[in-house]
Amino acid sequence: MSTLAKRLRSRRDRGRGSVEGRPVDRDLPRTEGRIRPGRKTKDLVKSLGPGDIAVIGHRNIDRIAAEDLAASGVGAVLNNEPSSDDRYPNRGPLILVEAGVRLVDFPDVDLFALVEDGQLVELAGPELRRDGIPLATGIEQLKPDLDRRIARQQEEIHLALAEFAENTVTHVRDESELLSGNIPLPDTTTDFRDRHVLIVVRGPDYKRDLRALRAYIRDVRPILVGVDGGADAIREAGYRPDMVLGDMDSATDATLKSGAELIVHAYSSGKAPGRQRLVDLGLEHTVLPSVGTSQDVAMLMAYEKGASLVVTVGAHFNLIEFLDKDRAGMSSTFLTRLRIGEVLVDAKGVSRLYSPGLSTGPLLLFLGAFLVLAVIVVLSSPALADLFDLIWLKLKIWLGV
Repeated sequence: MSTLAKRLRSRRDRGRGSVEGRPVDRDLPRTEGRIRPGRKTKDLVKSLGPGDIAVIGHRNIDRIAAEDLAASGVGAVLNNEPSSDDRYPNRGPLILVEAGVRLVDFPDVDLFALVEDGQLVELAGPELRRDGIPLATGIEQLKPDLDRRIARQQEEIHLALAEFAENTVTHVRDESELLSGNIPLPDTTTDFRDRHVLIVVRGPDYKRDLRALRAYIRDVRPILVGVDGGADAIREAGYRPDMVLGDMDSATDATLKSGAELIVHAYSSGKAPGRQRLVDLGLEHTVLPSVGTSQDVAMLMAYEKGASLVVTVGAHFNLIEFLDKDRAGMSSTFLTRLRIGEVLVDAKGVSRLYSPGLSTGPLLLFLGAFLVLAVIVVLSSPALADLFDLIWLKLKIWLGV
């Protein structure tokens, strides 16, 4: 190679940069940050901060997880599982990407063994690097690809619906005690008799819907029941939950210690993995074994104990929401709603139904009444009348009339 050719090549390589002798394309999107790993996304988001790079193992990132990750301010999310496995139109990955968070899948790499909490890494395109050394190359989820994937999944949703409906029908007989009300409910200190009950579940728009019910909560003062992480939303809205029910893996320690009555939802066999957490915290609790989801058990408890109205916020009741939660059917929810339908009000989407605000009519009426009152006060006081005449005179001079 000639001397001139060597110089030209050297300049070209310097312009592109290099890592360990390898040329680097400076056009690749780059994100630097510290690794924050967590196998449970809903727990990890509580400790994430702006600029962090989250490492998760979340197959089919659901909408709630995506919104929580985006709200935490992370720069990127590295997923040890496929962010969408094409079974149904999963919008979670798209929500993340549209929020400006880079999402890269590493389905064939054990990221949790590869990186440690607090390590500074760089994401150059889909390649993960530490100290300039490549560790693994993933598959970056880009908006055009996600849009096409969701469009294709929408066309094939009938396949997922058919499988989901079949599983639901298959399990209806196994969970028929929900319809008969044949569930041994424990005694509770919370008295539901003839009271309204508001049950909050971590579901789509649950925080916004809860804010939209502020007037209802203020006027009616319903019993507030949080299903796991839904109890945190109640406290964030400025209230204290009367009861927390669930497997206790989502609610924060502060919420569990807030004075609410704690009901641990156990498997029908009696096994209650969440119980140990409350034992470690030294908190009194009651174990309730039952089939179905925690939201179903909360609704049934309120109904069976005499609630006059059961209002739910964030409760799951459609195909996408159940598949997001990795549930193959909805037999328990179907049976529960059949059982308590006469007192059930689902407030999902209430924030989109009506946004209270001050209309121009009442505002103009108020201003008119205020002006009339001001004129009466001025005319009834000679001193104020003279002052008003002086102000009016100065105003005419200023306007040139």
